[in-house]
Amino acid sequence: MDRFEHLNRDIMAAIAPRPGRYPLLGQISLKGQIALLCRMAFREGWNEHLAGHITVRLPDGNLLCNPWELTWDEVTEADIVTVNPQGEVQDSDWNVTPAIGLHLQLHAARPDVHVVMHNHPEWSGLWACLGESPPPLDQAGAYVDGPLPVVSEYDGTFDDRDITAALVSALGDAKWALLANHGALVLGANLRQAHLRMATLEWRSKRAWQARLAGGGQVLPEAMVRQIALPDANGFPFLFEAMARRELRLDPGILNAAETTA
Repeated sequence: MDRFEHLNRDIMAAIAPRPGRYPLLGQISLKGQIALLCRMAFREGWNEHLAGHITVRLPDGNLLCNPWELTWDEVTEADIVTVNPQGEVQDSDWNVTPAIGLHLQLHAARPDVHVVMHNHPEWSGLWACLGESPPPLDQAGAYVDGPLPVVSEYDGTFDDRDITAALVSALGDAKWALLANHGALVLGANLRQAHLRMATLEWRSKRAWQARLAGGGQVLPEAMVRQIALPDANGFPFLFEAMARRELRLDPGILNAAETTA
């Protein structure tokens, strides 16, 4: 993975001119990167049993998706499934969630969105149950700016296309959202951006809940949040790679694409 991929290269040339002692992350397939994102998100609290789905749109219109049968902490590169725009599996013995319709409609409606993440996370899921949006209270909770809407267009499971169509319409051009009494949804132009938004959402949600329990907390001014959130549009340097290396230290077997051709 190019250390400057999806980053503002002019900014990076000014603030990180040295190449480093070794590559931050080797060449990893897109399926491998998605498997790593599953592991990274699981560690952040996106870990509700078999719930959750990540899709990444390919240039040909197909999508890559995690399999329905596996928890996010056991997904590997070889497990990632390719589906066509109708949600039909193209290259795997695994299945995809019946809730894939939400992703299909989001990708169709939002040409700016190439990554969609959904789960019932520990901390942002708590705020979804409250029907409230957690405020940014510190730097790590302000890496993403703009509104964090709470969307209530939800009446059951996402295998009903009428339900998902109403949700897609309600989201508009949101970067992320809390789904009332359900969970969290993160959208992104690429994996690096989606990862930052997911991690920021969980940190913001955790800090806001801790501050509420402590009886206080000072919300950051919008102008300060906009300044802190520059990485959302320009890319957060080195974060995706650092979290990926941590997962690979714990389980080098995540990258096992050779199993699909053996």
